[in-house]
Amino acid sequence: MRKSKAKPNGKKPAGEEKKMYLEPEHTKSRITDFEFKELVVLPREIDLNEWLASNTTTFFHHINLQYSTISEFCTGETCQTMAVCNTQYYWYDERGKKVKCTAPQYVDFVMSSVQKLVTDEDVFPTKYGREFPSSFEALVKKICRHLFHVLGHIYWAHFKETLALELHGHLNTLYAHFILFTREFSLLDPKETAIMDDLTEVLCSSPTGGGSGDGASGGASGAQNHVKER
Repeated sequence: MRKSKAKPNGKKPAGEEKKMYLEPEHTKSRITDFEFKELVVLPREIDLNEWLASNTTTFFHHINLQYSTISEFCTGETCQTMAVCNTQYYWYDERGKKVKCTAPQYVDFVMSSVQKLVTDEDVFPTKYGREFPSSFEALVKKICRHLFHVLGHIYWAHFKETLALELHGHLNTLYAHFILFTREFSLLDPKETAIMDDLTEVLCSSPTGGGSGDGASGGASGAQNHVKER
């Protein structure tokens, strides 16, 4: 990551600097009290790659659906860059070329690329006897990293709209489930998720989150003075 003095957005979303999503009245909202820590564990007699494939596909569909609820508010004008807290993300095309884009463009790139992967029989095989590619875990990690960016942007730039739609309980539940799953199988680098550690600690350390909270604090609070590019 490189530090930059540039603002991560044309103008920061009103009220989001205060991180409204961290207010206790909002973080306690969930759609279920199920212990996700138990839900994410690999079941006996289930192949690891099958479990990763099934859950990754499900998370993709749920996060895509969650984003669709606020997509009309996420425009090239309101979200001129793909920003989450103090970090600005760039898309890298198939040739590795860095592409600066608006948030909706970035999300479209993410969803299109993931859709292409999860429907590719050579990558996510669904027929009996087909084997997963040797690069499968690396691809799952890449997918999870991009999906995390989308979740982070929803919280950072569009929580107010999510709250108005009364869908924050769904968002909190989805986030907690996703983070605990990626932790269980080490699918996300802690440095990648540090920008949302304050939220992760609250949602995944509580009884409904089912997590222990280990390693979920300290990374974000001290790094808000500079805009980072990734």
